[in-house]
Amino acid sequence: MMDQVKFTAMKDGDKEDYDFLATHEEEYCKGTADRLLGALVSLDESLSGYQVTRLEHSLQSATRAWRDGADIDWVVSALLHDIGDIFAPHNHDEYAATILKPFVREQCTWVVAAHGDFQLLYFGEHVGADPMKRDRHKGSTYFDDCAEFCEAWDQSSFDPDYASEPLEFFAPMVREVFARKPYDPEVVQAGVRVPLKDAGVAATR
Repeated sequence: MMDQVKFTAMKDGDKEDYDFLATHEEEYCKGTADRLLGALVSLDESLSGYQVTRLEHSLQSATRAWRDGADIDWVVSALLHDIGDIFAPHNHDEYAATILKPFVREQCTWVVAAHGDFQLLYFGEHVGADPMKRDRHKGSTYFDDCAEFCEAWDQSSFDPDYASEPLEFFAPMVREVFARKPYDPEVVQAGVRVPLKDAGVAATR
């Protein structure tokens, strides 16, 4: 039974080596959701100064999405939208979108990838940035969705008096999403728009 590959350069590997690695990779991938949940806790090591922690901001965003009747793709995307703050502070939005891309609807991936530009509407003028940077995305199918995401769930989620659901509440949703087959066309649904809010569903939550 192998416990490591035989090669020291990839070009020298054989089928036995790569079958062995594929098995290990498959097992490792099964732990992605739990690693992400751990990374969310680590968000509290990132930028401070707000009235809530970065983890609380993430939980608050996801809770608002949940209570607005959003589907699981939206809720998990709201939860993870700032997961890049620790390791990619200058492109945290793209970082988060890359993590989500194989497992959620294209609409959600696009919104997470662009939300940094859209958020500047609220503070760009105060930091020497263009508040209307989001205009570069005009014409996108998902422009209005990103504007609503930021208005309803992102920019509003810094309230220390808001009662968020705990991380454990969202953990099963994260595990469900990251257990999906990567890049499944039935999940990615290119070009499809699903409303962020569903009043009927919200009334049951």
